[in-house]
Amino acid sequence: MNILLLPEFDNNQLSINITDRSQISHVQQVLGLKEGDSVKVGSLNGKLGTAVIEEVSHTQLKLGSLNLDAMPPSKLDLTLVLALPRPKVLRRLIMDMTAIGVAEIILVNSYRTDKSYWQSPMLNRIDEFITEGLQQGMDTIAPNIQLKKRFKPFVEDELSLWAKDRSLVVAHPYSPLSFNKYIEQSGLPQVLCIGAEGGWIDYEVGLLQDNGCQPVNIGRRILRTEAAVNALCGRYL
Repeated sequence: MNILLLPEFDNNQLSINITDRSQISHVQQVLGLKEGDSVKVGSLNGKLGTAVIEEVSHTQLKLGSLNLDAMPPSKLDLTLVLALPRPKVLRRLIMDMTAIGVAEIILVNSYRTDKSYWQSPMLNRIDEFITEGLQQGMDTIAPNIQLKKRFKPFVEDELSLWAKDRSLVVAHPYSPLSFNKYIEQSGLPQVLCIGAEGGWIDYEVGLLQDNGCQPVNIGRRILRTEAAVNALCGRYL
């Protein structure tokens, strides 16, 4: 983590107590900081800055001399529609997309999304993964995350409306149009649709295309979802 993300608080507040064990452990064991040292912090939905460690133990971290005067980085003009991945990779994907600065993340059902994924306890930990991503990316503003368990109604009733004033692409390795060529012609799209392991099936690609999405490829290599997300989102940085 590159900042400690603090809860929202009054800008006139001079000190704050942290009891999160992972943050305390990071300060002590990774950063090697002690009383009197300065640490980078950010207030959730607020500004970035510094604080001074007044007291630290294994159970509590007291920060004082709070000075938050810098704005967080701007969010990318990007909504990422992602087929719900395997639970074991969900944490890394949410962290990465948050750190990169994706403004909105929509997790949708797909043919290759196992039904059991929607019952995974990992979905109840999304806020935790967002916090990790914000601390990595030195950001304080969380992305908006939505869960859509019905693919067809989402595409036809919601995504189709976006096509009226936004540019949309769907990552598909067998599209003849490359992402690079698309960017040259139209600029960076505002909506990316990326499948889970195994990608979208032809029906899903067709439905997305019928509702305003342009299929694009990112080369001849078939990538894992994590690699595809980072390769595509990296273009926005």
